[in-house]
Amino acid sequence: MKTTVSDFGMTKENVKAKRYKLENDNGMSVEVSDFGALVLSICVPDKFGNKRDVALGFEKLDDYYNTETAFGAYVGRNANRIANAKVVIDGVEYLLDNNDNGNNLHSGNNRSHIQSYDAILVNRKESCTVKLFRESPSMEQGFPGNLLQKIQYTLTNDNQFIIDYEITSDETTVINPTNHTYFNLNGHNSGDVLRHKLQVYSDKVLEINSSMIPTGKYVDVENTPMDFRKKKEIGRDIENGYYLLKLAGGYDHNYVFPNDGKLKKLARAYSYESGIAMGIYSDLCGLQLYTGNFLDNQKGKEDAIYKKRNGVCFETQYFPNACNEPKFPSSIFKKNKQYKSRTMYEFTVEK
Repeated sequence: MKTTVSDFGMTKENVKAKRYKLENDNGMSVEVSDFGALVLSICVPDKFGNKRDVALGFEKLDDYYNTETAFGAYVGRNANRIANAKVVIDGVEYLLDNNDNGNNLHSGNNRSHIQSYDAILVNRKESCTVKLFRESPSMEQGFPGNLLQKIQYTLTNDNQFIIDYEITSDETTVINPTNHTYFNLNGHNSGDVLRHKLQVYSDKVLEINSSMIPTGKYVDVENTPMDFRKKKEIGRDIENGYYLLKLAGGYDHNYVFPNDGKLKKLARAYSYESGIAMGIYSDLCGLQLYTGNFLDNQKGKEDAIYKKRNGVCFETQYFPNACNEPKFPSSIFKKNKQYKSRTMYEFTVEK
C-alpha cells in the first residue's frame, strides 16, 4: 500500500488544496481531495492488465466550482430532493434554497463539494485511508445545527473502495449524505454505459411525481422496466414508455432496501469490454440509480467530452424527501445523535 500527496490548486478562499492518491498492491488506485472531499479518480486494472480510470471528473480544481454535475462529490448535508425547498423540525419551518423547480436539490447552492476539509492520512498493511473533517456552521445551506462531519475514504488490498461517514449535530437536524461519483467501467472517456450489465437486488422502487419527488408509494418492479433483479443491460429498457422512466428521462430513481443498518449488497455492475465488475454495498435503505440523463457535452479530464448517459451513479442514502415524508425512515437526527454509515464499491475482473 502506498499514498502520495500532491498539489491540487487554490480555492476561492485562498486555501491550498491537496490530492491524495491511495494505491494498493494490485495496481488499483483512488485519488481524493481535501477540497470538496471529492473523488477525483478510480483506476482499476482491466482483464488485459491495463488500468482504466472508471470515474468521470475534471483536471482542475476551478472546474468543480462551475458545474452542476457533482462529479465525485461528497453531497451533504442532504442528498437528493426536498419537496418545496423546506423542512419542518420540532415545529420550526426552515426555508432552503429553491434550486430545482421549486424544490431543494443536494442541499442547495453552497454545496459541500466546494468546501475545504482537514485531512489525516492513515497507512496500514492491508489498507490506506484519508480522513476528512469539517464543521458546517448552523444554518449553512439553511439547516440548523453545527454539523461535525467526518468522511473517510479507504482503499484495501481486496480492491474495495470504502466510504465511511460519521456525523453529529448540536441541534436536531437533517443528516443524509451520499457520494455522487459517476462510474463508467470501460473508462471515464469511453462513451455511454448503456451496454453495462446491471443487477439491483431490490423488488421495489419509489414512485415519483413530475417534480421528481417521491409520492410515498412503493412500486413493485415486477413486469416493469425498473426490474434489475436479473442482470440486464442498462440501456435495454431505458427508452421504454413506462411512466416513471418518462418522468425522469431515464433512470433516476430510488430503489428500496431493508432499513436494518446492516451492510448488504445492493447492486452489481459489469462491463464485458473491460471485464471490470463492481459490487455496491451499503447499510442504508435507499439506492438512487442515476444514468447521467442530464450530462450535455461537459468537458472533463483528459479532454473527454461527457455526453448523456456516459456515466452511472449509485447513490446510497435515505429516501428523497425523507425529512418530510412520514411513510419513510426519517433522515432527521436528534441533537448529538450520531449518524454513522458505510458504503463500499468492490472491484473484480472477469476474463
